[in-house]
Amino acid sequence: MSTSSPEAVKKLLENMQTDLRSLSMECKKKFPPVKEAAESGIVKIKTIAARNSDILATLKENSSEVVQPFLMGCGTKEPKITQLCLAAIQRLMSHEVVSEAAAGNIINMLWQLMENGLEELKLLQTVLVLLTTNTVVHDQVLSKAIVLCFRLHFTKDNITNNTAAATVRQVVTVVFERMVAEDERFKDIVDQPPPVQGNTNRRSVSTLRPSAKDAYMLFQDLCQLVNADAPYWLVGMTEMTRTFGLELLESVLNDFPRVFLQHQEFSFLLKERVCPLVIKLFSPNIKFRQGNSSAASPAPVEKPYFPICMRLLRVVSVLIKHFYSLLVTECEIFLSLLVKFLDGEKPQWLRAVAVESVHRLCVQPHLLRSFCLSYDMKQHSTKVFRDIVNALGSFIQSLFIVLNTGNPAATNTSTGFCSNPTLTGGSLTTQAAFEYRGTWIPLMTVSVQGSAKATYLEMLDKVEPPSIPEGYAMSVAFSALLDLVRGITSMIERALAKEEEEAVRREANPDQNTHVSLSGAHLVWEEMVSACWCGLLAALSLLLDASTDETATESILKAELNVAALCGRLGLVTPRDAFITAICKASLPPHYALTVLSSNTANLNKAKNIQCMRTLLNLAHCHGVVLGTSWQLVLATLQHLVWILGLKPGVGGALKPGRAVEGPSTVLTTAVMTDLPVISNILSRLFESSQYLDDVSLHHLINALCSLSLEAVEMAYGNNKEPSLFAVAKLLETGLVNMDRIEILWRPLTGHLLEVCQHPNARMREWGAEAVTSLIKAGLAYKHNPPLAQNQRLQLLLLNPLKELSNVLHADIRQKQLESVLQILQSQGDSLGPGWPLVLGVIGAIRNDQGESLIRTAFQCLQLVVTDFLPTMPCAGLQIVVDVAGSFGLQNQELNISLTSIGLLWNISDYFFQRGEAITQELEREEAALQKQAQEKGEPLNRPFHPAPPFDCLWLCLYAKLGQLCVDPRPAVRKSAGQTMFSTIAAHGTLLQQPTWHIVVWKVLFHLLDCVRKSSTTADKEKIESGGGNILIHHSRDTAEKQWAETWVLTLAGVARIFNTRRYLLQQLGDYFKAWEVLLDHIQSAALSKNSEVSLAALKSFQEILQIATPVKDSAMPNDALAAMGAPVLIDPLSAPGPGRPLLRSDSMLERLTSYNCAELQAPPPGEESALEDAALWWSAWNTWYRTGTDSTRPPSGGTGTDRPSFVPSQPFLTALVQIFPALYQHIKTGFSMEDLRKLGVILHGAVSIPISSDASPFILPSYTEAVLTSLQEAVLTALDVLQKAICVGPENLQVMYPAIFEQLLLFVEFSCKPPQYGKMETKHVANAKYNQAEWVALNYVPFAERSLEVVVDLYHKTACHKAVINEKVLQNIIKTLRMPLGLKYGCPSESTWKLAVSSLLKVLSTGLPVARQHASSRKFDTMWPELANAFKDFLFTKSTPPDNVSIQEFQKNEAIDVEVVQLISTEILPFAIFIPKDFVGQIMAMLNKGSIHSQSSSFTEAEVDVRMREEFSKVCFETLLQFSFSNKVSTPQEGYISRMALSVLLKRSQDVLRRYVDDERLSGRCPLPRQQVTEIIFVLKAISTLMDSLKKTQPENVDGTTWAQVIALYPTLVECITCSSSEVSSALKEAMGPFKDFMQPPVSRVPNGES
Repeated sequence: MSTSSPEAVKKLLENMQTDLRSLSMECKKKFPPVKEAAESGIVKIKTIAARNSDILATLKENSSEVVQPFLMGCGTKEPKITQLCLAAIQRLMSHEVVSEAAAGNIINMLWQLMENGLEELKLLQTVLVLLTTNTVVHDQVLSKAIVLCFRLHFTKDNITNNTAAATVRQVVTVVFERMVAEDERFKDIVDQPPPVQGNTNRRSVSTLRPSAKDAYMLFQDLCQLVNADAPYWLVGMTEMTRTFGLELLESVLNDFPRVFLQHQEFSFLLKERVCPLVIKLFSPNIKFRQGNSSAASPAPVEKPYFPICMRLLRVVSVLIKHFYSLLVTECEIFLSLLVKFLDGEKPQWLRAVAVESVHRLCVQPHLLRSFCLSYDMKQHSTKVFRDIVNALGSFIQSLFIVLNTGNPAATNTSTGFCSNPTLTGGSLTTQAAFEYRGTWIPLMTVSVQGSAKATYLEMLDKVEPPSIPEGYAMSVAFSALLDLVRGITSMIERALAKEEEEAVRREANPDQNTHVSLSGAHLVWEEMVSACWCGLLAALSLLLDASTDETATESILKAELNVAALCGRLGLVTPRDAFITAICKASLPPHYALTVLSSNTANLNKAKNIQCMRTLLNLAHCHGVVLGTSWQLVLATLQHLVWILGLKPGVGGALKPGRAVEGPSTVLTTAVMTDLPVISNILSRLFESSQYLDDVSLHHLINALCSLSLEAVEMAYGNNKEPSLFAVAKLLETGLVNMDRIEILWRPLTGHLLEVCQHPNARMREWGAEAVTSLIKAGLAYKHNPPLAQNQRLQLLLLNPLKELSNVLHADIRQKQLESVLQILQSQGDSLGPGWPLVLGVIGAIRNDQGESLIRTAFQCLQLVVTDFLPTMPCAGLQIVVDVAGSFGLQNQELNISLTSIGLLWNISDYFFQRGEAITQELEREEAALQKQAQEKGEPLNRPFHPAPPFDCLWLCLYAKLGQLCVDPRPAVRKSAGQTMFSTIAAHGTLLQQPTWHIVVWKVLFHLLDCVRKSSTTADKEKIESGGGNILIHHSRDTAEKQWAETWVLTLAGVARIFNTRRYLLQQLGDYFKAWEVLLDHIQSAALSKNSEVSLAALKSFQEILQIATPVKDSAMPNDALAAMGAPVLIDPLSAPGPGRPLLRSDSMLERLTSYNCAELQAPPPGEESALEDAALWWSAWNTWYRTGTDSTRPPSGGTGTDRPSFVPSQPFLTALVQIFPALYQHIKTGFSMEDLRKLGVILHGAVSIPISSDASPFILPSYTEAVLTSLQEAVLTALDVLQKAICVGPENLQVMYPAIFEQLLLFVEFSCKPPQYGKMETKHVANAKYNQAEWVALNYVPFAERSLEVVVDLYHKTACHKAVINEKVLQNIIKTLRMPLGLKYGCPSESTWKLAVSSLLKVLSTGLPVARQHASSRKFDTMWPELANAFKDFLFTKSTPPDNVSIQEFQKNEAIDVEVVQLISTEILPFAIFIPKDFVGQIMAMLNKGSIHSQSSSFTEAEVDVRMREEFSKVCFETLLQFSFSNKVSTPQEGYISRMALSVLLKRSQDVLRRYVDDERLSGRCPLPRQQVTEIIFVLKAISTLMDSLKKTQPENVDGTTWAQVIALYPTLVECITCSSSEVSSALKEAMGPFKDFMQPPVSRVPNGES
């Protein structure tokens, strides 16, 4: 409720009346006048209340009267009344109803009370109320009131004193507040400024308004009082203290600075009165030096007085703070004094107070800025700002110097702490402190950051200087320093921030006016920094070194960091680097040599180092932009830190704690260990933040990292210590976070890392490679804008270092490179586009000296490419893929890879085949572009196989690669490559254009054949023991030569197959005949090679190009004529492949394929068969066959039988060779001449004559007992058979060839008895050969000879009547040939031979004799008869004896054969004696004669004699003899005579034998006769019985009379034999004598002519 509201007024009136009543009551007895006055007062009040509307105003007008009773009451000096009155007066005052006059009266009354020492507190209270509630008290009254308060301040009562002091302070404040309020009221009225007065009378201040005047007078008197002069205005002062005066001055200055700044009069007071006063009062402090107060000094120096000194400093602080702009010069003096007070020679308390004052300045950065502007930047002025900072620094340094003087301030340090400084950091003392070289100074919390809350400057109650605790001054100085840095940096930073905003705004709306002032501001800031940095750095470094408290350290570091950052922003390089260096040094352990990477012990157990390091990281993190060249310093330090902490780079370059701490070299405390993850984290974040740097700063960072890395690289040379990987890891990390602008730093970054990759230190280069490859992978994976697909240049830029890595020779680097290629393929393979050639180049950059793991990794990449990425690759890359796959095939480190890469080539070819259409189009587009470029440059287009279309060239490159692999030194590779190459050509060759085939044939296939032939013929024949490892090699592959043989076989077969399957296509090339000749030449040289595998395969290829199907077994044979003969069949030429029409390139791929595939089934157009059957080709083939046959079957020349021949063709080879002929013959028969037949014969004969090596014989030879032909022999017969059949159906003129065929066959027949010789080689009979010796075994030629004989017989049967056969005496030759086995008979190698010979002879004769008789007249057969006679003779009376083991049955069978021959004679020859030469008949009769008597063999046991005597044969001979002797058909007497003569010879011989036997029997007595004689007699007896039988059967008229006489004459002799002792003879005798009964008949009567 306000004092003017009706209720308040009403209450006031009531209270006043009550007060007056109370007063009247109190004074009723003692002080009647007062009572009366009170009562009249009541009336007065009532009157006022009744009459006036504005009661308060009326009250105020009449206030003197209203107050009067109370003043009188006070005058009574009765305490109770006085208190009552004062309370009432106060109430009036508080309602502001006191006029000026009344106020004066009240003051006078109070003065009296004061002088009487009554109610002092109440007085003070009343004064205060009076002055504070209104402004009626002015001038002298006011002055009196103030003096009253002062007087009360100096009473004896402490409470009064203090209350008075407070009141004085409040009153002074009120005076000035009134002035401020007055100014406020008049502020809109513009005063005419008064003329500037000189040093006028201080009392007349006519220009001021009332309140201002009061304030002026008061302030002036305060100055007078402090200066111990009389006051002008405060009349009545009795005493005053300087301390109180100074306090009052300070409070006025501090609370009302505007008064002094706005009113010249006041400013004048400041300059003229206050400043000189302060300077004067300071003088004892300036002159005094501690420890100099010796009695000897002439003028004793006044000692500094703490209360005044401290208050002076407070005043100075205020002056500087508020009136610096007015008192520039004076402030310079004050500041210089302040600096002096910090001097070490000043008392400890003085220094403390001074440092508190300095602190007060330090928290006012704008003030400091002004100092800098006003002094430091003026030419001849003191460098005040610099001095302040330096003084602070010196002050701090001085505190660490222990003074030896015994002053109490220095010695009251706690000795406990000093003597045991080592415990700091342990658990015993936790107090924050600084410790430096044994001096230990505790650190206290003196003020909140940024406010200079002083302790000693506030000790207004202390008279004696207080003792300053240890560390207090240090703590204040420390805070001051920090506040100074904080203030300056934040001020400048704010201004800079504003400036940047301005700049942005300026860019938005250009306006040049603001620029000038800014540069001025910059100059001030730079000057400030330049002035203070040295002092700051010295002090902060020292403190940092001495600090043992984490918080303190943190603050120091923060300060250093801020200054460094500020310098950076202002572009002050030297101070920036100095501060950064300080932080860097502090980050590393003391005595840590920056030059050496590992000093003996780097003891990093100070958490402080870690703190510093974190600050350094922070600096780099937050202020990287301004570091510029200092990056070098920062990074070098970080590198050392990383080194000491043993952080190792991990993925992406982030550093992680790596090793368990290594031995003595580095000692890490647990505290540090716990910080490790944090540090490594900040380290990482630091480089992550590089993405916010501008391009220039980023370049600084990269350059610094590179040069740091170069140093590390230099150090790692010839030094097996762990290298520093910090720079490399961080280059990687920086690169990774700056991917969005990677182009600007890529070259320096990767260029340097590539150098690192070449380093001999493995760890170093490993990280270089890690960095390069990680960057490349990240670069490719990063989503650039525009994307890489559209920014080909960037993509190639990113991939280029990957290619450069291929030049590094270290395997680990290449391994890394290839692993990253693999990862790139897996992640970005689809989007490599134009980068493919580079990537493929990297994959293909393999060398044999690289070791297989590298090759294996590279190959994995290639496999991935081939399996997954061929479709996404530009077609230009396909040829590179082929080259790379080829190079993997050719490397010799890892066989499996070579083989697999050949598989890849096959997959690639498949891909070409499937995507042919698309690839062709793309390649042709590219080709056109390249062609255009080449034309513009005027150069020819440089491309392998150029004239061929690009797609064909792709194939040719593939074939060429496979061709190279086909002659690789490793057999497995050759084999695989060969198979792949021929399969590819076979499967996909249809895609090639016709001209390209020309290149394939000549440049690929024939070239390959040449190489293989050359390698095979020069290959080493040394035995290879094992195939690497423990692999055993089969004996057929145990020399290089044998391994090459396999390759030759494969290659030749492949080429032949292509010639066969693509015959039609190849024939359309111009030089087909030439190619055919070349191919035949290769076949011939292979067939004649000394390797049986090659030679046999060559023939197979020969068969293939002649399109001969392998013969089918008889059962499965088709029934056409040729097949029936067992000849190999030719494939129908019509099915030979060939396109239906020439193809143009413009066809779509699909059409081309269909046309090829259909063509396989189409017949070639009519008239083209002749091309297929081109005689020249066949004759060329025949010539090849002939040369091959001749050379391979020619027997070795020279040498004795013991020499092993160099090479003997194998049976399969010869078989194949011979088997080729029948088919070949089909094509050349029209021109096949006698000469050719002769050539053929030589080859066949040679082939059959060749023996077999004994180790091969078990596989080729039939077991000896089986009469089977070898395949070769069958083939030979087949060849002759084909010929013979062709002659048979051919024209007449061919038949002259029959005899030649007979001749050839008969030669073969001879083999049965006389195996052929192969040169001079000794062959063993198969039965005697030992298989384990390398001997040559003659074949069992018997079956062959016998088969040949059968063929002869058949053929003769068919051709006996042919003119040529007759003319050439074929029959005679047959007989002549048969004579040999017939004559040998039992002597034949095989028994079957002579039997077959006999049966063949019989067959031939049955056919030929009629022909011979028919042509008897022509004498063409004359020479045959004697041959025939000899043949009979040799056979029937053979010189060979039958083997002992012949059984009786066998013997009888053999005898039956002899009988057959005799029967042939009796049926086919003798009956036609008329057509037969007589000599021949005579020879036959003589033979029969001989047979009828003497045919026994001499080696029979007695029991067998009767069987073994060939009785049957003798009998038949005898009968035949007799038959022809007695036959009535005897044509000529001569013939009859022959037979008669024969008979008589026979009979006579019998007679002689019988007689001799009888005689011998007698003579021998009991001894048995020799076996032979007994046998002979038995035979004779049998012959006699046979003769008797014959005579019986013959017509009597055919028998000559003398014959009978001779027969009968035998009888007596027979009778004489009866006495013999042998039972055999007896039984034979019986048989002989029996037939004689037929002669025993009565004599016939004489015939009429008288003869008896």
